[in-house]
Amino acid sequence: MNVLIVFAHPESSSFSAVLKDVAVNTLTKQGHAVVVSDLYKMGWSPALGPEDFSDRADPDYLDLSREQEHAFANGTHTADVRAEQEKVRNADLILFHFPVWWFSMPAILKGWVDRVFSRGFAYSTGHKYESGHFKGKRAMICLTTGTASTLYEPNGIDGDLHHILWPIHNGILGYTGFTVLPPFAAWMPARVTEDERAKYLSDYAARLEHLDRSEPLFFHPWSDYDETQRLKPGVIARSGVQWNPRSGQSFEQSAVHYANSSTKQ
Repeated sequence: MNVLIVFAHPESSSFSAVLKDVAVNTLTKQGHAVVVSDLYKMGWSPALGPEDFSDRADPDYLDLSREQEHAFANGTHTADVRAEQEKVRNADLILFHFPVWWFSMPAILKGWVDRVFSRGFAYSTGHKYESGHFKGKRAMICLTTGTASTLYEPNGIDGDLHHILWPIHNGILGYTGFTVLPPFAAWMPARVTEDERAKYLSDYAARLEHLDRSEPLFFHPWSDYDETQRLKPGVIARSGVQWNPRSGQSFEQSAVHYANSSTKQ
């Protein structure tokens, strides 16, 4: 298996970095080929803009989706984007390692997504979600937090982790066709004991050794949606984030029955 690890933390001695090293060592020992994109070390530029396009489809108006599609079709993406797209193309599994900042990924990683998952390469008309270009590939998040797991429970002040990660799980990974595995979370590693940190590392290694045992997150297929792209009457929402009033389903019913407990460590 070919594995790409996209690592986004500015400190090479951080616990995020240690988790990344565990992934490299564990997967390599299993015989997998592992490539790491260390975004800070690479000096990755996160800003998608006119500098990304040397050959413009429209020199007078910058329509980013049109220019990305044009660049992909004509092989004129910048060298750094082409290099990362080749890594993605070759990967069977992508691991995203990052600390949770402001309830999401660091800006440098979001910028990697903006530039690398370009229209034409990652998605296009008629090729989104279950028909996305990355169908057949798997993806998983490995994250660290600055606060305890209790804050990310359904009644926690920060909100349920499954909901917090929905824009990434569904809006980026599911949207482009990935099979999305449940995330691994190391809760406030800077504030726990050495034994607890060691357990995070051993638990993560065990997850990676038995990835085939991980049940993917559920996303509704296109056939569950109507022409307005809303769940059809009679379809019970099972993502743990959506609910379907047209089926008499409340948010509370959806959360109780389908919120994915595998996102909790």
